[in-house]
Amino acid sequence: MNIKNSILFGLFVLLTSCSQQQQARKPISHSSGTFIKESIERNIKLVASEEKIIDSIIKNDTLKEYLASNKGYWYKYETKVNTISTPPKRGDIAYFDYEVKDILSRIIYTKEDTKPQEYFVDKENIMMGLRDGIKLMKKGETVTFIFPSHMAYGYHGDNKKIGTNEPLICTVTLNDIKIDTPTKNN
Repeated sequence: MNIKNSILFGLFVLLTSCSQQQQARKPISHSSGTFIKESIERNIKLVASEEKIIDSIIKNDTLKEYLASNKGYWYKYETKVNTISTPPKRGDIAYFDYEVKDILSRIIYTKEDTKPQEYFVDKENIMMGLRDGIKLMKKGETVTFIFPSHMAYGYHGDNKKIGTNEPLICTVTLNDIKIDTPTKNN
């Protein structure tokens, strides 16, 4: 009987454990959304303060006309090419030099530091503002861009000399463009 009772007990345990359904665990904490609301408010204040500084820079530079991009940055032509030519587009290779300054015009990276760049347009990851700004330029032009931090390196910086939420002034010279010629599959 001892073996019989053991077998019955084992079957009872097996059957009852299989028949019980497991309940999903409930989350331990609930988010109220305050972090996101605070983050949005912080970013609105940051953008407003950067735009105020940038507006002051533009007003004080009476020798040049600044243009506002539809992406949220400003730029001025140092050297403008008036001939008919096309700016680089997706797939082209843009060869350019650039210098990076902070918002007080202190040099962060010289042209020598950044060395001549070879950029496959829209196929490589570069600073968001440069990625867009280069597509506005013609071969031979030099343009100075003023990028708010969200168009530069944002809250992360570049892990070297550019800190978090730092607006930048970049002067870019587009030296050459190699037009992408699609290959035909035969």
